[in-house]
Amino acid sequence: MSLRCVVVDDEPLAITIIEGFLKKIPYIEVVGKFDNAIPVFRFLKENKVDIIFLDIEMPGLTGVDFVKTLSNPPSIIFITANKNYAIEGFDLNVDDFLLKPISFERLLKSVNRIIEKISKKTKETTQTNFLYLKENKKMVKVYLKNILYLESIKDYVKVITVCKTVVTKQPLSYFESILSPVQFLRIHRSFIVAVNKIDAYSLSGIDIGNIELPIGRKYKEPVIQRLDQLSKADGD
Repeated sequence: MSLRCVVVDDEPLAITIIEGFLKKIPYIEVVGKFDNAIPVFRFLKENKVDIIFLDIEMPGLTGVDFVKTLSNPPSIIFITANKNYAIEGFDLNVDDFLLKPISFERLLKSVNRIIEKISKKTKETTQTNFLYLKENKKMVKVYLKNILYLESIKDYVKVITVCKTVVTKQPLSYFESILSPVQFLRIHRSFIVAVNKIDAYSLSGIDIGNIELPIGRKYKEPVIQRLDQLSKADGD
């Protein structure tokens, strides 16, 4: 398992130290670095993020206030030089609290604990074969085998299945984190598709039934590589 991480801290030295530690861990990828929390909102909507290493005391928007605004946050590890924030952090159900100066051993322990949690969550989702999604104050059951594709529309996601469409208030990155990467593929900042529902593909798009979905520029190489591998496997 590889985890995608973001580091948010208004101190450049702190970001450098944390990133240096994370680069020592082979199953960690740092996909974003920010000196304040504001731009992280947009980043989370367009990108899969498994862990946020988040400073608490930052100008403009504190780490605590930032977490309070997230309806479905990824794993959060608070980082601060003030140990008095520990209780408030755990009241928000964050995954861990690291006190500066941070040691590599302590950070590694925290990351490994999150890996165990994510692995368990992914396994449970795969075993159930369905999701309950909130739509208009109801929890609607959606079977994974029926999903054609998912489309992000601002703060909502349309889950299009063979029999119905469910619109739920979630970031697309949430679904990317819980859906099996074997069965589902992110092809665009706005689209995730079910691999076994793809009827045709080209360098620019994917066909599912009579619907053509675009392949985003930054997703093109891994998407085409994955689909080429599958087509070769089918031909063997």
